Amino acid sequence: MSSPTVGAGSPITPGEPWTDEPEKRSALRRWLTDGLVDRTGRHPGPGAAKPEKTHSWWRVMCLTGVDYFSTLGYQPAIAALAAGLLSPIATIVLVLVTLLGALPVYRRVARESYRGEGSIQMLEKLLPWWGGKLVVLVLLGFAATDFMITITLSAADASAHAIENPFAPSWFEGNQVIITLVLILALAVVFLRGFKEAINIAVVLVAVFLVLNAVVVIVSIAHVFENTVVVTDWWAALSAQHGNPLVMVGIALIAFPKLALGLSGFETGVAVMPQIKNGTNGTRMPGTTGDATGVPVARIRGGKRLLTTAAVIMSAFLITSSLVTTLLIPQKDFEAGGPANGRALAYLAHQFLGDGFGTAYDIATIAILWFAGASALAGLLNLVPRYLPRYGMAPHWAGAVRPLVLVFFAIAVIITLVFGANVDAQAGAYATGVLVLITSASLAVTLSAKRKKQRGATIAFAVVTVVFLYTTIANIIERPDGVRIAALFILGIIVVSIVSRVHRSFQLRATSVTLDPQALDFVLTDADEYDSIRIIANEPDDGSAEEYRSKIAEERRDSGIPQRSPVIFLEVYPSDSSDFEEDLVVRGEAVHGFRVLKVTSGNIPNTIATVLLEIRDLTGTVPDIYFEWTEGSPLSNMFKFLVTGTGEVAPVTREVLRRAEKDRSHRPEVHVS
Repeated sequence: MSSPTVGAGSPITPGEPWTDEPEKRSALRRWLTDGLVDRTGRHPGPGAAKPEKTHSWWRVMCLTGVDYFSTLGYQPAIAALAAGLLSPIATIVLVLVTLLGALPVYRRVARESYRGEGSIQMLEKLLPWWGGKLVVLVLLGFAATDFMITITLSAADASAHAIENPFAPSWFEGNQVIITLVLILALAVVFLRGFKEAINIAVVLVAVFLVLNAVVVIVSIAHVFENTVVVTDWWAALSAQHGNPLVMVGIALIAFPKLALGLSGFETGVAVMPQIKNGTNGTRMPGTTGDATGVPVARIRGGKRLLTTAAVIMSAFLITSSLVTTLLIPQKDFEAGGPANGRALAYLAHQFLGDGFGTAYDIATIAILWFAGASALAGLLNLVPRYLPRYGMAPHWAGAVRPLVLVFFAIAVIITLVFGANVDAQAGAYATGVLVLITSASLAVTLSAKRKKQRGATIAFAVVTVVFLYTTIANIIERPDGVRIAALFILGIIVVSIVSRVHRSFQLRATSVTLDPQALDFVLTDADEYDSIRIIANEPDDGSAEEYRSKIAEERRDSGIPQRSPVIFLEVYPSDSSDFEEDLVVRGEAVHGFRVLKVTSGNIPNTIATVLLEIRDLTGTVPDIYFEWTEGSPLSNMFKFLVTGTGEVAPVTREVLRRAEKDRSHRPEVHVS
């Protein structure tokens, strides 16, 4: 297997930087594009393709846990603000939806998408051609909303904890935006330098944070038992506001979408699966393929344990924290500007355990919230290179970490300034991103179950999909900021994708080219015996002997191919034209006594150009190719080329060759008649 070339002896590496001579690039450009050709995904974020070191599932759980568990820093306060005295009941609804809905969905995603692609990849496979690509682009917009708001909201809440600490400098007050921007800048600097040992840091942060939260919750529950009047007062106030328990449950169901922040972390949980050890048993699932030893059963089992354990731990903390904060904190303190706004458990830590313990809690919360942004940024740095460059919908530099970090940093700065680093104001956008991803995952597993004719699973997952669809719509109606931000991301992604796809339309697209033994024998024979290789481009028709006889007669007559000169037919069989990067396999076949090279691809002219250059490099002989002119309008044919990969094949092939090979003496000749 070898790679297509841009010139004699100069192989292209998939993902090569935008300049042909790296040594002439400036030091800044070399620094920015460092690692651009590295496709192993070695930075340890979610979705890393081949991590240098894998870990036990519980350690990897901590990597996703810095995102999931860190929401305890602000979730109880947001729940109290959204549902009021009904917060505990609404939180129970949230937990039921988590354990009975989101968890089963993502356990199935973990089983079917164990390489870290997540539910987006499942929908891409279920919806082929351009429909699947469009769905992916839209979901990437919501994923970008989820991850970007995770970065800005977490940093904003971290700054709120810092400002409210009694030992904080006085100048912190009123400078929440500046402190938030400093935290985001620090996050960007970490990634620009290199994001290493993430899991070790995550394990420490999660362990310390959960222990401190457990202490606060247990002490708070003890205070409730010592002063049980708070329970009767709460129930009396609740009854006065909402009447009987059935009404309370109904209102809690209505308020539940506002608490959707507590569902974050599931998509990240399946994205980090490549980091989980696969074990040594090498078990293979029948009829499927996966790692070198088959489907990684141990990794899938670990992924399910990760999701289940994280969901159970979080559910316990959500219920208990919601209960104690509602019972022990006056409702007015949750409002904007109140001492418990965005930091309910920190409020209780200072009140019941003193400012020393409260400061320790604040520091732990600030650290894990800041690192939650790191987890989200790592997710973005894996999502964007995973899809857009492969679709031809992003420039080459989108495969490098540092330029993307700078782009995401700029976006985070804009979001922080627009929202004024306000946690409550960003909650709706965050919830929208989370809910859309979970809804799409629910739909993906429903379609998967239906395709596999699993009637019970299809019905169950369809019900879950309806629940999350309702939750998403209700959240969008209540807080439309999220869908507005997502729409901006989607619009930006689509515009960049279209411009990039058009700009890159004349590039060589194959990541590798392989000629089978028969195909290699055809071209080597002509090169050795005749010192020339003449190829006729043939659009496959009925495959009859008459088709090939008439085609070769026309080309010899119209293009002046000598009668004694042997020819080889080249046929491209169309596949999914929405794919951009492909591994090409050229098959040689003898059909009715004629030699035919056959290759399957979603794009005809670029594939022909790539095969010609590969033949040149394998044989040392520059081939000639013969076309006939395409009928139809040039404009409509150009549109067909961009969408279906066909259209004006001859001139586009020539243009691709012209751009790929600057030296005309090394460029395959294109003849059209």
